[in-house]
Amino acid sequence: MPLSDDPIIPLEPSPRPAHDPNAGRGRRRRVTRRDMIPNDAVGQAAFVFDLARRAYPSFELFVFSLVCGAILGLGYLLDSQAVLLLGILVAPLMTPWVGFLLSILTGSPRFLFETFMALLISAGIIFLGGVLTGFAARLFLPITLTNVFTHSRLWIPELVVLIIGAITLVISFARSENRPFLPSVVIAYTFFLPISASGFGLGSGLEGLWPQGALVAAVHFSLASIFGLGTLFLLRLRPSKWGIVISLIALALFAGVLYRLMGAGIPSGQAASIATSTPAFESTGLPAASPTRSLPTPTKNSPSPSATVAATKALLGTAVPLTVAVTLPVTETPTTTMTIEPTPIFGQVSAREGGGANLREVPNGTLLRTLNNGTIVEVSSEFRLVNGVTWVKVAVTLNSERVEGWLLESTVTYATPAPNFEASATPSIGLLTVVP
Repeated sequence: MPLSDDPIIPLEPSPRPAHDPNAGRGRRRRVTRRDMIPNDAVGQAAFVFDLARRAYPSFELFVFSLVCGAILGLGYLLDSQAVLLLGILVAPLMTPWVGFLLSILTGSPRFLFETFMALLISAGIIFLGGVLTGFAARLFLPITLTNVFTHSRLWIPELVVLIIGAITLVISFARSENRPFLPSVVIAYTFFLPISASGFGLGSGLEGLWPQGALVAAVHFSLASIFGLGTLFLLRLRPSKWGIVISLIALALFAGVLYRLMGAGIPSGQAASIATSTPAFESTGLPAASPTRSLPTPTKNSPSPSATVAATKALLGTAVPLTVAVTLPVTETPTTTMTIEPTPIFGQVSAREGGGANLREVPNGTLLRTLNNGTIVEVSSEFRLVNGVTWVKVAVTLNSERVEGWLLESTVTYATPAPNFEASATPSIGLLTVVP
């Protein structure tokens, strides 16, 4: 049965006299409704109306969204997981999301519009908090920002937790009149963290955060809504005729969002494994560096090839007794070489994920600092191969301080053309000997 178009406003229960014999019967009826959902049309209509009344968005949704958005933005600025968890704990109760699912199931356009707009305004407040703290982060760049990049990506474990939280929240809300705080925290964690990360990226100007975080939030919302609607169906809530139509349209839209967006947000296996072993923004995929070599060149004391040829012709054209051998002294033709100092090679930090790379004391060693994408580094000829991954030694000047360390070769692109280090044949100048 569809809901009425009238606003759904929680009503205070009618007071009953203390001696009313039906008071105990009402309490027993509420206990029974917690354990069993009515099967008849009238009972289900009353049951859905009660759920919609409790799920109707209130002013608390926007107040707690404002506080939550400010704390989440501060957590990203400080790169503190503890502050982020505090922001989620003060997040608003996500029962309006359950009301949004109920409006789809019942086919009530007005209730659908009110719940969806309430969720959208709440998400906008969270996003605005991220934008403001992102602007503040411009004053402190470059800084380490691990968490903001982590929560603007799709991760398989988070999707699994999201599905469990969506199912648990719908069941807890439908079968109990108590507020489902714990599953609501799970839904708020997967909804609000990527939204705040997206706003932080827009405000700070860092690449890889906007609009990626907003797209991740859209995927989370669609996936949770699909499983939430499925849970309502499994609870034997019969949709109305319009509810069936709206439910099919909504499921098609949610499935389209998942099909369109999920392929671009989940990290590849190689990138995910590196992010797990080293908590930094290091990626692979660029060709490994080749060591530089110095090429020997002739000096001014060494005879040139043309001079040697001229001397040979002169000697061959002179009459020399056959019993005399003319040999050039060995000491007069030194074979000394001079090494040309190679031109310094400069590279630019350009990690494919994370917005930067970690500079370490040794390969896979102690973290020195995080270099943002675009940082110019001087690439040394030293390199090491550790577990099949190439590391290259670089030097960088930050705040008038020169720091040397090791970066993943795949996170560096050359700012100056790299020379061809293929070995070439060096012409040798020998001693001319004329023998009879």
